Amino acid sequence: MTAPECPDCPKVTDEHGVNSASIEEQLRYELEFSERSFLSGPRSRMSDLATLFKVSWDFIRAFRVLHFVGPCVTIFGSARTPDGTTYYELARKMGARMAKMGFTVMTGGGPGIMEAGNRGAFESGGRSVGVNIQLPFEQKGNPYVDREVTMRYFFTRKTVLIKYSYAFVVMPGGAGTLDEMFETMTLIQTGKLRNFPIVLMGKEYWKPLMDMIDRMVEEGMISPEDPDLIFFTDDVEDAADHIERHAVRQFALRRKIIPSSMSVLGEKTLVK
Repeated sequence: MTAPECPDCPKVTDEHGVNSASIEEQLRYELEFSERSFLSGPRSRMSDLATLFKVSWDFIRAFRVLHFVGPCVTIFGSARTPDGTTYYELARKMGARMAKMGFTVMTGGGPGIMEAGNRGAFESGGRSVGVNIQLPFEQKGNPYVDREVTMRYFFTRKTVLIKYSYAFVVMPGGAGTLDEMFETMTLIQTGKLRNFPIVLMGKEYWKPLMDMIDRMVEEGMISPEDPDLIFFTDDVEDAADHIERHAVRQFALRRKIIPSSMSVLGEKTLVK
């Protein structure tokens, strides 16, 4: 089988032409990994419509599950950080400290730093929630959450992790953690999100990143005041004081009466 004529398409050699085997492989690939197919260019109208319903359902489930979580602090970080390591214990202490301030601790719901943040809140008697993600290699949720929702798409998950939080703590992590941090920073830069504090913890690990951000200022790629959006520390109390000044006081957070849940909507009040 040959590819249809397409005058605007790049020319393909016979060696790399489309054949029956490659078409069957692509069909199998799309059946097994529908999200990858979604990001692979235009599809049929019905396929795109089905995706819209899936995206909407992702948000609806999350909104109903998390409606009663109260003001949150989201802790971002690597899923690969082992229990007992320096960064794991730092995230655990930070989770406990945020819970004692009255915040619900929210994470991506998985292992590593996420588990540590949830664990700190859970063990200190605070509220702890997780927003997990469906992956081909299933990410197992950690046992330290009072409420959990699992999302189909990374972009819906990231929106939910930002939506409910008044501060963001970024622990050492990889590409996903960088994505979450810079997405949050961009939303604040552009006025899409209020000026909530971003706390970057793990000074030795993140120093090259902070140097790069300073370089961005020097090259005129970001505004001179943009680095001030990030508070850089390894001290839990300094981080808590910063969040107290720039989240609790600045936005006049107060303890509020938790509204009643509606069972018909599948809601459950999160009370500790």
